[in-house]
Amino acid sequence: MIRFALTGGIACGKSFFGGILSDLGVQVVDADEIVRAMHAPGGKAARAVRQAFGPDYLGPDGATDRKRLGELVFADASARRRLEELLHPLVRQHVLDWKDAAPAADFRCAQIPLLFESGWEGDWDATVTIESPLALRLERLAARGLSREESLRRIAAQLPESERRARADFTVENDCDEATLRVRAADLLQQLRKHGT
Repeated sequence: MIRFALTGGIACGKSFFGGILSDLGVQVVDADEIVRAMHAPGGKAARAVRQAFGPDYLGPDGATDRKRLGELVFADASARRRLEELLHPLVRQHVLDWKDAAPAADFRCAQIPLLFESGWEGDWDATVTIESPLALRLERLAARGLSREESLRRIAAQLPESERRARADFTVENDCDEATLRVRAADLLQQLRKHGT
């Protein structure tokens, strides 16, 4: 079994590419989905947010108000670091438990947006980054309702694309249609297989 991590900048298409990998028989887990579950009412992240930032960052149901929290942490680097210090150990343990579970497929992939920022790359047999041109990323973020200013602030909060490319074992370009991206996904799995031997 080859266990690899998939990263990339915001709006580069990690989740979409993860779905393609899943279609190809790869077992995929998404760190963002784990985080979302932890932010639900009574979740570990919601409790941590309340302790660190106060009840104003929770909704009436007790779930984290992720929009309000996002506005804070993407405008305040110290708040973002504090949130990461709380959440990263919880998420990492969950992902590592999944990674080391009994193998049932040739490939197991974890989508981890902040893979390199968190220093988790050593946990994997290989690392992959998916990248898209800035204009395309801004278009995708605008479709999510983010202003250009907010989009650029979120992009700037992550590792620069050049550094992700330099640190990853493989880079996939997401500047194409779905059919081409599916071909690139299959090609990546062939490369990973060779990398693992």
